[in-house]
Order: sequence, then C-alpha cells, then structure tokens
Amino acid sequence: MIFAEDELSGLSTKRIKDVLKKTLAGKTLGKVLLVPPDITRLNSGAGLITALYYDLLGDANVDILPALGTHAPMTREEQVTFFGSKIPAEKFLVHNWREGVTKIGEVPAAYIKEISEGHINAPIDVEISNHLLNPDYDLILSIGQVVPHEVAGMANYTKNIAIGCGGSGFINSSHMLGAVFGLERVMGKDHSPVRKALDYAEDSFISKLPLEYVLTVTVSEGVDTDILGLYAGKGREVFERAVRLSQKHNVHYLEAPLKTCVVRLDEREFRSTWLGNKAIYRTRMAMAGGGSLIILAPGVCRFGEDAQNDKLIRKYGYIGRENILRLCESEADLKSNLSAAAHLIHGSAEGRFKVIYAAGGLSKSEVEGVGFAYMPYEEALARYAPANTARGFNTLPDGEEIYYIDDPAVGLWTTQENRPPVLT
Repeated sequence: MIFAEDELSGLSTKRIKDVLKKTLAGKTLGKVLLVPPDITRLNSGAGLITALYYDLLGDANVDILPALGTHAPMTREEQVTFFGSKIPAEKFLVHNWREGVTKIGEVPAAYIKEISEGHINAPIDVEISNHLLNPDYDLILSIGQVVPHEVAGMANYTKNIAIGCGGSGFINSSHMLGAVFGLERVMGKDHSPVRKALDYAEDSFISKLPLEYVLTVTVSEGVDTDILGLYAGKGREVFERAVRLSQKHNVHYLEAPLKTCVVRLDEREFRSTWLGNKAIYRTRMAMAGGGSLIILAPGVCRFGEDAQNDKLIRKYGYIGRENILRLCESEADLKSNLSAAAHLIHGSAEGRFKVIYAAGGLSKSEVEGVGFAYMPYEEALARYAPANTARGFNTLPDGEEIYYIDDPAVGLWTTQENRPPVLT
C-alpha cells in the first residue's frame, strides 16, 4: 500500500502527484483504463487525480470509464467541470448498466442468507462492464472517495467496480439487501451486509483483473475540497485505512436531534431525487421526530436517472418500507427493478419527519405526487439564502433556528446517542 495523509491542511497537489507516480513506478504500460466516479462525486478529489494520471501516463493509451452505476451519462460540460478541459471527449467511455455487462460469477444464496440475517435467500450475480474485461488493458485504476454511504455503509473500493461499473443483477440485489437490513444499521460502518457481498466478489472474481485502487478521504468548505488522505494499492487494507480516516472526519455527531434542517443540493451534481435524496439518507439519523427537512434543489428536474426508474418513482412514490416491500411481492414492475424499490425505501421518512422539497424543475403536483411536501424554490431561497447562511446552526431574523448543510454527499449526520464505542 502507498499512502499519504495530512489531516490539518490537506495534501498538496505535489504530494498527491508523488503518490500517483509511485503507483506507476516499474510498470510497463501500453494501455490503461481509469475508473473515476462521475460528477455526482464532485468533492471527491477524483477529478483532480484523474487529470493528474492523464498527464503522468503521457504516451500510454488512456481511456476513462466513469463509474456511473445507474446514473445518466456525463455531458461534455460535466466532464470539463470535473476533470478539466485537457482530456478530450473521445477518451471517455460510457458504462451501460442494463446491457453493457458480463457475468463473472455469483455470491451464493447461502452466504446472502447468512449476512442478511435470513431476510434474503437468493444468489447475487456479479456482473461488470465489458470495458473492464478488455484484455488490452495492462492496468485498471479505480479512483474514488471513501465516505459514509446508504447502501454499502462506506462508499468505494470494490463498490466502484461491482456497482459503479456493475450490472442490474448486483445493483438491484445489493440495494435491496441494504434497504432490508436497514439504513440506520449500515451507514458509516465498514462490515455491512452489502460490503460483505462486495468483499466476496472482490476475493473470488474481481481481484483477477489487473486492477488497483486509489482512494481518497476528503472534506470540503464551499467550493474548496481538501484531500486529507490518499491510499493506493490492492487488498482490503487500502480501504480499511481510508475508512478509519473517513469515520473520523465525515461522521458528524450532534448533541440533540434537529427540529429543522436545511440541505442545499449543488445543481452541478444533483438533477434528480434519485441522487438528491442523499439529503434524506445522510440526515435521517439526526432528525427529530416531527421535525422538518427542507431540501434546496435548484437543479432537480426529474425523479429517476433513467426513464424506467423515473416512471416507477412517479407510480409508487416514497410511501415507506413496509408498503414498498409488500408491493414488491405483488407488482411485477417493482419486483424486477429492486434498486428502484430500495431507492423508494431509502427516501421514505416513514412518517417520522417531514421532507419538504424545493425543487427548481419540478411542479407542486409532481413533488406531492411522490409523497413529499412542496415549497417553491424561490420562496425557499429567499428564506434560507445559502449566501447568508453558515454551515451548522443558524438563527433566522424571525428567531427560527435551523441547521444548514451545503453538501450532503460528503458526510453523515447523526446524534451522540448513536455514537458506537468503536466504528466498524
């Protein structure tokens, strides 16, 4: 493992570049595949790292495969925003999670039954992008951020491959596995059921690829992102070291539950509730019963990242865990799209607190039609103006106290009573 850490001021570009050079030292490289996240991980530091690798590899034939998962393909504008303008558009490949994958193995049903505490008794297909199986690549570098996550517990490592570049089988099943087990039992922890399934896939199948991991831990202040840790190599130690640093800096413990929380979604990252509901996932453990979560979402103009999932969200809505599980038994379209079903579970507040969406591109009837409350974006912007609001607690002119978060993707918010003796 090669790593660098600076918890005080973050790593300089020079130190980052030095680590990346070490990952390439001694290798004879003809063709290289870089696998970073997409624009929805804007504050991951992966854009900078991808651009640095592109420069360092020089004459090597480099391709870039953003780990889209179920997300929409990146536009050229998004590519430039995230990776810079030096990497030409023709270098980017597109992952198709429904059709562009090959099955390389499966996680057996008996193991899934064991790790799900009996909730699920079916195998999970391990499918990955056909691009990853191209024998012309001498090296594949999976680049990404370790941060609390609603499905895997902690994001990245093998998740970037089996889910980010995976097929519908693993995506659907893993998301439902996490949802059935329970978000509150998973988020911010390493050894979740989904992570155990990912580890099985890594040890049994994925490790056979010419693949190495380059993982970051970051914090952000507005538009500035600091990379506190950078970890590169093969094997689980790379991930575990990043997990420990992320748990230290990305999990925020509050003294008491929040009555009113306001979360802003950067319009460059969040165009759908499929992505924007991180505002719900990452704060639900901090919300008080009967509290209000207001989501400022200027760029959100749809529900799903593709037409099929958008249709399912509009049809069923965020109606609670038990309702969705019951519908999965009776409704064929939901049963065959378990990632959408899991998403609907994740985004449901279960009646415990109120979710108010101020979406710039969705109407009142659309928002209320899926089970959320609505506030016009301009009205929400005037009241909770981000330009005049600091991170954390604020008192508005009329005396209302709010807690403000400007990027839910970089952390997890919970209460002190949920602090475990040791995070695992």
